[in-house]
Amino acid sequence: MKMSSQEIKRPSMNCSKAPDFVLAGLARGPENRLVLFGVFLVLYLGSLLGNALLLLAIGADVRLHTPMYFFLSQLSLVDLCFTSTTAPKILEDLWTSHGSISFSGCLAQLYFFAVFADMDNLLLTAMAIDRYASICHPLHYPLLMTPCRCGLLVGGSWGVAHSVSLVHILFLSQLCFYTKQEIPHFFCDFGPLFQLSCSDTHSNEVLMMVLTALLGIGPLLCIVSSYARIFHAVARVPSTKGKKKALATCSSHLSMVILFYSTVFATYLKPPSTSRSVGALAAAVMYTMVTPTLNPFIYSLRNKSVQSSLKRVLGIGGSWDYD
Repeated sequence: MKMSSQEIKRPSMNCSKAPDFVLAGLARGPENRLVLFGVFLVLYLGSLLGNALLLLAIGADVRLHTPMYFFLSQLSLVDLCFTSTTAPKILEDLWTSHGSISFSGCLAQLYFFAVFADMDNLLLTAMAIDRYASICHPLHYPLLMTPCRCGLLVGGSWGVAHSVSLVHILFLSQLCFYTKQEIPHFFCDFGPLFQLSCSDTHSNEVLMMVLTALLGIGPLLCIVSSYARIFHAVARVPSTKGKKKALATCSSHLSMVILFYSTVFATYLKPPSTSRSVGALAAAVMYTMVTPTLNPFIYSLRNKSVQSSLKRVLGIGGSWDYD
């Protein structure tokens, strides 16, 4: 006889509130594990190096102490922490091939993963607001984006990210799970844990949808609205040179926005049954490792200010005089 979803989710004697899990990981064979270990090690070191250098470049040059670069430095710090939330455990599991993780370890990883993912989202929104103020209201920009307001934007974002993540973890910690279950992923995430729970997860799923709508769709609409007004303002600029200069200040941020949201949508807007497919795992790798690694390079490749400061930090020449 086929069991209902409520019967399947009914707690039993085998359920525990503090189980151990096994992360399925990305590879089964030892040859694949070694290759993936090398790939993830390069990505992780690239993320650490790229974001750390960008932080040093911005901190070392007083000319980069502006709202735009302040938000960029915060994004680099968040991306550095974001990759450090999952990469060390991924590397350990690829090297040892055991993949075990305690319930408390899973909750800790998930807490910080959610914090830094939300911070990425909120900081990209703050950067869009900054670009809107700079291009659409250049005369009032120093009054609109004061150091105090920039600090409040970032501080408020940290507060919101930690609060939302804490609520998720408190609800998740009340669920029961069968012991020694395999999580069909290479890190702890909400969706796979909901599927493995032997408790009723309806309230968790409703909470997830509500907070995703608030922290996902809300900031995205703010970014889209900001860029709609930016493009409208740029279209009214009479000279082609002026249009190119205005758009150049937005190109790197817009690239980061497209990369971030495309990987998020590819990761989470999929049926749960496809969570172990090659495409789903590739999207998750892009979201958790590749995007945070590419962000500092995207912003520095076409930015002469950052390039000049990086040269000074690295001691390979360059000048403080730049456009």
